[in-house]
Amino acid sequence: MTFDTSENGGEVSRRKYLAAVGAAGSLAVSGTAMARQDGGNQGPLRVGGSSTVYPITSQAGSVWNSNPPASDEEYWGPSQWSIDTDVNYADFWASRYGFESGEGASLPFNVTVGLSHSGTGLEKLRNGVLDIGDASATVAQEFPDAGEEELGSFVDHVVGVDAQPLVVSREIYDAGVTELTLRQVQQIYRGEIANWSEIPSYEGEDREIQAVGRAEGSGTDTSFRANVLGGPNAPMEGTDVRRGQNQQVQTLVAQSDNAIAYIALAFVDEQRVPPVALTIEGTTYEYGRNLGAQDYPLNRDLHCYTWQDTSPKEAAFILTMLSDLGQERYVAANNYVKLPTDRQEEQVAKLPEPEQGSPQDYIGGSGQTTASDGQATTTAGAGGNETETDTQTTTSQ
Repeated sequence: MTFDTSENGGEVSRRKYLAAVGAAGSLAVSGTAMARQDGGNQGPLRVGGSSTVYPITSQAGSVWNSNPPASDEEYWGPSQWSIDTDVNYADFWASRYGFESGEGASLPFNVTVGLSHSGTGLEKLRNGVLDIGDASATVAQEFPDAGEEELGSFVDHVVGVDAQPLVVSREIYDAGVTELTLRQVQQIYRGEIANWSEIPSYEGEDREIQAVGRAEGSGTDTSFRANVLGGPNAPMEGTDVRRGQNQQVQTLVAQSDNAIAYIALAFVDEQRVPPVALTIEGTTYEYGRNLGAQDYPLNRDLHCYTWQDTSPKEAAFILTMLSDLGQERYVAANNYVKLPTDRQEEQVAKLPEPEQGSPQDYIGGSGQTTASDGQATTTAGAGGNETETDTQTTTSQ
């Protein structure tokens, strides 16, 4: 299937189209937004927040908005997932919750996906600017001063798992730093180690360490502090520079010759920003081998929060990511760890009862599978994005 482009009068493939409107394409988000509609079923579905979760929701949104036919096995192909239908992608999932197919090329509803960080996404969800807030830390970690009543208004839908790795500049890796201990990482980010020559495995010239951190309020930063430094608000005196999004961290490390950073799995590039092994209490965790292990302490859930009761519109979109199809094509394909079946079941049980079928029909090992610990080839979401402000992708027919 092809799409006509008025800019050049030519045609582009669906793959190029999805790439353009998914992880790479972005438009500025307006400073104002519609208030949350009654029942959450009017207008587009608005998603935004964490740059870690962004590759998942962005790709899911791009496929939703392109609404591929059942015959398109690359992006839909329902028979591959033991789903018996000849209905287009978005039309099928929306119909589970009572939405009718749009006339002609129109959709039951559009999906827009914004990019900022976890704290911003959750704040906008709370204020009614978003319908789904992406977060790579829990709402309790992001809003430590919030009361139980307020925290209880956030409904947590876990869509995948990130096994947070550490990366260094290529020059540092090539000079012998291919593994660090947890103690060394703690000392670097606490300012107790400031030069790479203080790391015994380093064999290069004298070089100061550039410790890169994520913006305060990002889920990646909150999780790193909690898992490595002892608490979500632990001090990090050794941090030299902070960046708002994973894409920006990736670019900074790649362009530096002395950097170390913590980053989401989807943004590892073994050539430009090589990951280093991390040894904790005698166990060494390596990218591509065992970062997906349950006992890896830098594991963290990836969340799509809704506010109070999850609406049918929100449920239809979230179900696409929790399904076996979504776990394979949006989670594993972006280098993250898929939910095991028992966790899929736990998460779909939080969704409202659909009008057609059961959410359980779309999980549990049906269709395609791949053997992976979450270290698949990085696809969507690994490109750089240099803006510090929110960005948004919108696909229209």
